[in-house]
Amino acid sequence: MSWAVYLVRCADGSLYTGVATDVARRVAQHNAGTGARYTRARRPGTLVHQEPAADRPPAPLPFLPRLKPHNKRELFEARRDVYEAAVRDPMRRLIEAVDVGLARIAPEIVGDPKRSMFRIHRDVRFSKDKSPYKPWASAWFYHRDAGKGVGQDAHGGAGLYVHLEPGACEVAGGLWMPERGALAKIRDALAEEHRAFEKILAAPAFKRNYKKLSEQAVLTRTPRGYAPDHPAEGWLRYKSFTSTILLTDAQMRSKKLPDLLLKRYAPLIPLIRWLNSALGYGPVSSRY
Repeated sequence: MSWAVYLVRCADGSLYTGVATDVARRVAQHNAGTGARYTRARRPGTLVHQEPAADRPPAPLPFLPRLKPHNKRELFEARRDVYEAAVRDPMRRLIEAVDVGLARIAPEIVGDPKRSMFRIHRDVRFSKDKSPYKPWASAWFYHRDAGKGVGQDAHGGAGLYVHLEPGACEVAGGLWMPERGALAKIRDALAEEHRAFEKILAAPAFKRNYKKLSEQAVLTRTPRGYAPDHPAEGWLRYKSFTSTILLTDAQMRSKKLPDLLLKRYAPLIPLIRWLNSALGYGPVSSRY
């Protein structure tokens, strides 16, 4: 695919920059409200410039190893421009590139260059480690109707994750530690449709890439309200529904990283859709 950098002039006069393989389609997404969050609130936009891009950007790994031994606020602020050029901006371009691919294989799952990337600041309130910054970059691709929330207090849906950290790069997907109401919906769906769920996990593509769900959070007993001999009893004890695979630093530095991520995400899509459907967030056939 040939990539291009483009400029869109928004309705408020501001300029938005993006990268895409099909600029006309991407501009149409922005104007339909399914593109970037920035353009969503500033529609309509007009394409004012585009030019060929040499290739997709590589992953933002080079800056991160230097952050770990110099994890102090004053040192980071002195090099913030380096962080933005070497980590933040390439990560945003990576998110947009993956979003273009997701429009083909799972249109309801979206990536926003500004919303999908996790903050680099650590929450140190309850941690003995007071290092202010994460020595990694990560992003979350989420159901467009569920929002980008992740975890017990966020009320989000199932989605796809990428974690870029030297020596610990990973790709993952699913529903991590959902809040009580969402977990109850998942368990009710499992009680009724466990065979369909098991069929997804037994699919050759899933087993070849991910093998099984993470057992990070599994109860030792059947949750209240379900019979101990229920045929889905094993799944009902799960409190989190995710699976992860590691990638090498070389893979994460590759200019073909967006294609690699999409290839790894594809076997997870049936699981993501099953979980989201249980929560009331259905699949869609297109973004328009």
